[in-house]
Amino acid sequence: MSRYALNLPVELKHEAERIAEKQGVSLNQFILWSVAEKVGELKEGLSDANFPNITYCRGAAGIPTPMLRGTGIRVQTIVIDAQQWGMTPAQVAAEFDLPESLMKEALAFYAAHRIEMDAAMQAEKNLESTRA
Repeated sequence: MSRYALNLPVELKHEAERIAEKQGVSLNQFILWSVAEKVGELKEGLSDANFPNITYCRGAAGIPTPMLRGTGIRVQTIVIDAQQWGMTPAQVAAEFDLPESLMKEALAFYAAHRIEMDAAMQAEKNLESTRA
């Protein structure tokens, strides 16, 4: 691993520290994760400009999964909370201590990408049932 000195504006550094603490990781881990997420996203060309707070990360299976940027929370998780548990965006936001607007964006992303997300969620269910 190589080293790189990084100068951040004070407010950005404080915000990154706050988020890293909330995620239970060091600032260094958070910055590494954030840079890896952005590089992977640009490399894959998967972003949807209509949803700036949604990014894709590759899971253990190597399949790109839509995530809430900088949180490690899958869009799928928000969808399941809303659909299967009947939670409102405000309730989901409270559960994750995130802005309601982010939950609404995740649900709008799902609506726009329903076919591929439903297929991915079904594939995951099938995989889980074969492991049980």
